[in-house]
Amino acid sequence: MPQFVKRAFIKRGKLFLSNAFHPSLDAHPLHGKYMGFWSFTVIGQYRVMFAFRDSHYADFVNIGTHEIYR
Repeated sequence: MPQFVKRAFIKRGKLFLSNAFHPSLDAHPLHGKYMGFWSFTVIGQYRVMFAFRDSHYADFVNIGTHEIYR
């Protein structure tokens, strides 16, 4: 993972922890074979795929470009 993505992930991860639906994260549910998972933007084409475990916890599943959806 490039350093600029790692740095952006740290910032976005902190924002996610304070508000998973902050508008700048562009969090949205996924469809098709990834139904039940969500995604938020890290930077550019980089996304984090995650799933809500319950109302207080989420698990980060993957991070990468749109290739993570294939």
